[in-house]
Amino acid sequence: MMSADTKIAELLTELHQLIKQTQEERSRSEHNLLNIQKTHERMQTENKTSPYYRTKLRGLYTTAKADAEAECSILRRALDKIAEIKSLQEERRIAAKSARVQSDNDPPRKTMRRGVLMTLLQQSAMTLPLWIGKPGERCPEHRDGFHWVLLHH
Repeated sequence: MMSADTKIAELLTELHQLIKQTQEERSRSEHNLLNIQKTHERMQTENKTSPYYRTKLRGLYTTAKADAEAECSILRRALDKIAEIKSLQEERRIAAKSARVQSDNDPPRKTMRRGVLMTLLQQSAMTLPLWIGKPGERCPEHRDGFHWVLLHH
């Protein structure tokens, strides 16, 4: 079985590749976005909307939408990798903490100061899963006892 450190390193490599793919996709779509801008400028200088421009813009916007969806797909895969990494890091942290507690002979303290509790709350918030839905998509049911953090677009 693969160690958590090895798995995290592998996931980080995959995440790096996804980030590079995102940049490549963005560079590829930039040309089309410039064409859309130039077409709109030409239409304004000629002060008319001809069937030629409408057809051209429809094609350009269709391509731009497909490019954006491809980039979005890559970004969603990257977010999944980030969630996996965070989960493995949290498991590793809990295992290390558990090992420390078992090795200490001192009984645990009964009360915690407010600052310590806020730090624990902040750490827990950072490990909550993130769900970014597509327009009109409903939030999935709770999973593994966690509530989803929603990001509205």
